[in-house]
Amino acid sequence: MATSPRELTQNPLKKIWMPCKNGLPEKHISQRRVCMTNCPTLIVTVGLPARGKTYISKKLTRYLNWIGVPTKEFNVGQYRRECVKIYKSFEFFRPDNEEGLKIRRQCALTALNDVRQYLSVEGGQVAVFDATNTTRQRRGTITRFAEQNGFKVFFVESVCEDPDVIAENIVQVKLGSPDYIDCNTEEVVEDFMKRIKCYENSYQPLDEVLDRDLSYIKIMDVGRRYLVNQVQDHIQSRIVYYLMNIHITPRSIYLCRHGESDHNVKGRIGGDSGLSGRGKEFAKCLEKFIQEQNIKDLKVWTSQMKRTIQTAEAVAVPYEQWKALNEIDAGVCEEMMYEEIQGHFPQEFALRDQDKYRYRYPKGESYEDLVQRLEPVIMELERQENVLVICHQAVMRCLLAYFLDKSAGSQGQLIISGCSAYNRSVPQE
Repeated sequence: MATSPRELTQNPLKKIWMPCKNGLPEKHISQRRVCMTNCPTLIVTVGLPARGKTYISKKLTRYLNWIGVPTKEFNVGQYRRECVKIYKSFEFFRPDNEEGLKIRRQCALTALNDVRQYLSVEGGQVAVFDATNTTRQRRGTITRFAEQNGFKVFFVESVCEDPDVIAENIVQVKLGSPDYIDCNTEEVVEDFMKRIKCYENSYQPLDEVLDRDLSYIKIMDVGRRYLVNQVQDHIQSRIVYYLMNIHITPRSIYLCRHGESDHNVKGRIGGDSGLSGRGKEFAKCLEKFIQEQNIKDLKVWTSQMKRTIQTAEAVAVPYEQWKALNEIDAGVCEEMMYEEIQGHFPQEFALRDQDKYRYRYPKGESYEDLVQRLEPVIMELERQENVLVICHQAVMRCLLAYFLDKSAGSQGQLIISGCSAYNRSVPQE
């Protein structure tokens, strides 16, 4: 247990403690845990194949890990591929294929056992159970499993009746699937459409009346409409908020660090200095680069600091200022050189080396604080199309960590070169 206020701000604390036996909480204690605010959450996808469930699962997992909620995806299809090394055809998924049904059921149970291990032993807070889960019977099995282990359940159903969207999903995603190595497009589409047919007759969507006691979000036609029911806590609220912001329209997001500043030249951190001569040259090069890209309806965002604004002004397009994009606040260390910090605050310098992500400058911010500040920026980026974000080193590290699916603790270690820009095409999962 931490012994000082300083230690409390630097170290993560376990959210729930329970007496355990052989590494797992006893059954009666596990069932009581579901009443607690911070008990683990099991997200369960629902829907026919080619409805974007895995895309949603990956996006959710990435987002929750980025905001510091330990999350892991459990894709039942991957368990099936490990069990059945060679996929032959849609016949495996026929409802009258008893051997295939037995294998799929066993793969689901194996995945659920791994979910239990992750949430009860390994310290995970959210598990994403990615499978079709198209029958009420299967969802009932999962719900009982969660109740027995003290997990909350939140269902995410993706419903799509647009044949063009389904066909595009099959071509974009399934062509690269391990199930269809050495198959041409026509073969993949034909087999996968037959696989979908195997599920359609038994598919029981979440029902407003029959499932009124369940917590869920139903996403219809890739976000044209939503139905939300029985949201239980802040984690589920954030999941709903996130899912209502994402879309699948292809676009490009450019992340650019401002041009070199006067403080960069002097080796001083923070502050609000303007661009150096080299920084102004970089801004001109950025303008040329952006013009060459011929980007439709490009939006430009900057922080409220001189160096990003001056970089944007050279691009000669309208821009918006975001306070949330300001550089990490170094508190009492603002405008100091690292050598000066080491000399004046040796203990702080050592603490920062031990845990750069959670270290908070005295009267300043940590990377963990910065992620919370940047969450609205990520939400708005997910809603937008083509955007150029001109920001700062620490801010860019956090934004890149989100798009590159890096863990929370690694954000402060990403190397961002001066005068650099990164392009992220979305969706790219």
